[in-house]
Amino acid sequence: MPISIFGFQALWSPYFLGAVVLITLFYFWVTTKWRGKFKDSEPLQKKEALLFVSGMALLYIIKGSPVDLLGHIMFTMHMVQMAFLLLLVPPLLIMGIPTWLWRWIIDLPVVRPLFLFFTKPMLALILFGLAFSFYHLPMVFDFVKQDIWLHTAMSTTLFIAAIFYWWPLVNKLEGMHKFHGLKKLGYLFALSVLMTPACALIIFSDSAFYQTYTDSAAWQQAMALCVPAGTLAQLTLSGPEMFSSMSLVEDQRTGGITMKILQELVFSVFIWLVFYEWLRNENENADEITAKVMQDRKDMAYHRHNG
Repeated sequence: MPISIFGFQALWSPYFLGAVVLITLFYFWVTTKWRGKFKDSEPLQKKEALLFVSGMALLYIIKGSPVDLLGHIMFTMHMVQMAFLLLLVPPLLIMGIPTWLWRWIIDLPVVRPLFLFFTKPMLALILFGLAFSFYHLPMVFDFVKQDIWLHTAMSTTLFIAAIFYWWPLVNKLEGMHKFHGLKKLGYLFALSVLMTPACALIIFSDSAFYQTYTDSAAWQQAMALCVPAGTLAQLTLSGPEMFSSMSLVEDQRTGGITMKILQELVFSVFIWLVFYEWLRNENENADEITAKVMQDRKDMAYHRHNG
């Protein structure tokens, strides 16, 4: 059965699209027209604008386009949403907002101490890993998916936790928590390890355990999060099997596998970028490093000779 039966609003979320467009326009207004009102502001770079627009476009695709509707029908698409929402959108937005604007945001009252606390690398890593695993516990997942306010609150919490996790990896502000060089690789690998148990539970389960995909009443309650009540009342639906050829167990397992694959792909890109940055810095500073090594050897020889 085609998902077009749910109507234009459910498919394309026009209100969410409007919000995304307004936020993007506000971003350009602040970073161009209002730039002079901020201390130490600099012209907006094309790279920053491209990263921010890419992040916002991707945010709309996964939370406002038919992908969001499919995420309520198929667990596989839900995990695709999670992968892009938590692993790609946050670093794109962090890198897309100029450092001078980030500095202004963080220096707001109350924000700075909270930001410095929650972006401590080990705390950010653990909180994000735990939040992701907690959300995907069947009891929690089914409870949250059947209430729009709980679902919004949980999605927002996960997204903020992802911002805190990515901050030490990609931010460029002085005085902020950040990793340099190959330490970034260990940080990325640590999250991969923390996310593995939840994904393994989903992949290797012998049964489909999310009621919002297996129980007709719970599923329709969850569908009300993205489909207008009037539209839903006019449809006679039994469950997600009407829209997918996969069994519920296959869908669940595919979702877990998809999440791990997308996570590894995203991390692989960032690992390559980290390694490339480290290699470039080593080459640029090769003469300085060589001179330091030679001086250290001379100092050691001098101390041995005069010792």
